[in-house]
Amino acid sequence: MKRLISTISLIISVVLTTTAAGKDYTKYIDTRIGTDSNYGLSHGNTYPATGMPFAQHLWTPQTGDRYDGWKYSWPHEEIRGFEQSHQCSPWVQDYAVFILMPEVGKVVTGLKERGAKFSHENETARPNYYKVTFDNGITTEMAPTDRCDFMRFSFPKKGDAILLLDGYNELSEVHIDPDKKEITGWVNNIRFIQNKETFRCHFVIRLDQPFQEYGVWTNENGAIFPDKKDGEGKGFGAYIKFKPGTKVNARVTSSYISLDQARLALDRELGQYRNLEEVAKAGAEVWNALLGRVDVEGASDEEIRTFYSCLFRSNLFSRKFYEIGPDGEPYYYSPYDAQVHKGYMYTDNGFWDTFRSQFPLTNILHPEMQGRYMNALLDAQEQCGWLPQWSAPGETGGMVGNHAISLLADAWAKGIRSFDPERALKAYAHEAMNKGPWGGANGRGGWQEYWTLGYVAHKGGNGATAMTLEYAYDDFCAWKLATSVGNEFYAKIFGNTMYNYRNVFDPETGFMRGRDTEGKWTEPFDPEEWGGAYVEGDAWHYTWSVFQDVQGLINLFGGDKAFTDKLDAVFTTEPAMKPGTYRNIIHEMTEMGLANMGQYAHGNQPIQHMPYMYCYAGQPWKTQYWTRQIMSRLYNSGPQGYPGDEDQGGMSSWYVLSALGIYAVTPGTDQYVLGSPVFRSATISLDGGKKFRIIAEGNSPDNVYIQNATLNGKPLDANYITYQDIMEGGELHLIMGPEPAYGRGVSKSAAPYSLSKP
Repeated sequence: MKRLISTISLIISVVLTTTAAGKDYTKYIDTRIGTDSNYGLSHGNTYPATGMPFAQHLWTPQTGDRYDGWKYSWPHEEIRGFEQSHQCSPWVQDYAVFILMPEVGKVVTGLKERGAKFSHENETARPNYYKVTFDNGITTEMAPTDRCDFMRFSFPKKGDAILLLDGYNELSEVHIDPDKKEITGWVNNIRFIQNKETFRCHFVIRLDQPFQEYGVWTNENGAIFPDKKDGEGKGFGAYIKFKPGTKVNARVTSSYISLDQARLALDRELGQYRNLEEVAKAGAEVWNALLGRVDVEGASDEEIRTFYSCLFRSNLFSRKFYEIGPDGEPYYYSPYDAQVHKGYMYTDNGFWDTFRSQFPLTNILHPEMQGRYMNALLDAQEQCGWLPQWSAPGETGGMVGNHAISLLADAWAKGIRSFDPERALKAYAHEAMNKGPWGGANGRGGWQEYWTLGYVAHKGGNGATAMTLEYAYDDFCAWKLATSVGNEFYAKIFGNTMYNYRNVFDPETGFMRGRDTEGKWTEPFDPEEWGGAYVEGDAWHYTWSVFQDVQGLINLFGGDKAFTDKLDAVFTTEPAMKPGTYRNIIHEMTEMGLANMGQYAHGNQPIQHMPYMYCYAGQPWKTQYWTRQIMSRLYNSGPQGYPGDEDQGGMSSWYVLSALGIYAVTPGTDQYVLGSPVFRSATISLDGGKKFRIIAEGNSPDNVYIQNATLNGKPLDANYITYQDIMEGGELHLIMGPEPAYGRGVSKSAAPYSLSKP
């Protein structure tokens, strides 16, 4: 019998993953990567997202509490439900959530009480298919589309088969239709939206088995109402009983526009499929077509698994917030003005995390989508009054900086011209000269000081130096865009302030520091003290936040040697940290200590570009060494796969780009700085059918240094290639060796873009 079951499982696996192209990339991906995380220590802070690329909805098992951002944690032994999810970070939690939980024997509504024990050995977690068998014998399977999920619940032969719908704790409405075998309604659990009262996530759950019994219940007091078909109020849900041993198929979806729109999505996306296997197979084909656009060879199995797991997560956020109407055109409910608009909208992304890596990667893989996204940003600004900086789904104001302009300038620099640059510049000018009503990144905190003093004055724990540095980079992006389109007015305004980074550099200590309103350096100063003038970091981390003018930073240090000595010190200094204004050890500090790479804190974004800065100062071999060290020591394909928060694909995209041997240090320009590829061969299939190949001849864990490079057969001494080099197709050919090539890429002409480059 065991052999028969094993054979059946193998057949199902083949059906779920085999594609027309014949190569299955999804087999390398376990969506539970990074899930061994908690409030105090992040190995990714992820959950096993089952969903399509950039899908409107994701689906996941839930092991935590309803409003616990750590909705699935690897050490947990019980699952409490299977939910529709949109969470991009545990720190902003989730919204528009409803849960389905299969039970056996009796109706148990309490979240903790209904938890069912399971083992990870009885789980399958792929992008297109999730399966788990509880210890009580119930098996749950999920296969997603962009806006729907096909779920199958297989119940044991003993005990009533029960399917519980949990509407969460906020306002909800539920209707049971036994004749149509449907549950419909809406939920309104949400945190970040500008019109909370009118928000609705309308859901449809279409079942294929007759109801034996049914009823509604409420989370407000746990009351159960047997035989009642309707409920409305705080946290209403429903339950359905089936015959013991029933296998129930559930077709599930939701819409922010209307119940009719939800039904339309259900029919359009699931109507052609007869069973879960067909949905999962179609999902595998979608994912394999995307993952196969970056075909890598010549590395260990673990490195390939890590790469494709990261590539998977790089293509989950930002999520589509638009729906397809009866006329086949896109429409969306705006989380900003509560109106339905025609067009595209995207959400669930914090640009502080993703402007550095995820968007530069997406510009390569999805330029058409990026064009739509840029227009969506500007539409959101008109509806909200402010450019999004961190949406979930409305503006949260999370983190610091005005990095929407980085996305816009980067897209323009890379030839994506689907939006009006004058509209973008006008929107950014409003952002740069005002303060919005939400959080630190909505408008500008300290904007008046920034414009009058040339920096934001340090006052306690306000992150003033971080603000100054990030504002200066954003102003550079505005200057670059304005210069590109011939707007002299904005070019002159932002062409001055983009150098404001100079005003917070202290040549005596060699660090970026806080200054008071009188221009004095704030005392006492300790570069290992977190917070204060910095955000989620210390002086060791933020000193390098001069993306736009690395040569200018080199000049402040006094030349290449002093600069590279300081870079070296980041890796060799003791990984000591002091809580500072945070008062306690926060998880980013813990993760830096565990990484054991000195003051290099890859678990958070501010310093992630820093290893590539050696390429600006005549020592590219150190970039090659350290990027390979970071990839091999800090990433893997398992539950502890990341050295910190994965953050909407940001950390994954760093790995994907770096494993290919390129990285965008300065978004807003067309350059990708060279590192050291992990693979001997990588082929990127581009829109239009062209291919760009990266060949690393002789590559191995020991041969990490570039000895020689050619681009399309011509010698390449530069430490960068351009976006156009990639998108036109061709070949970057590298000869790798075990020792640095001290004569290659050492001149200033070989250095990547800097404002102050000679």
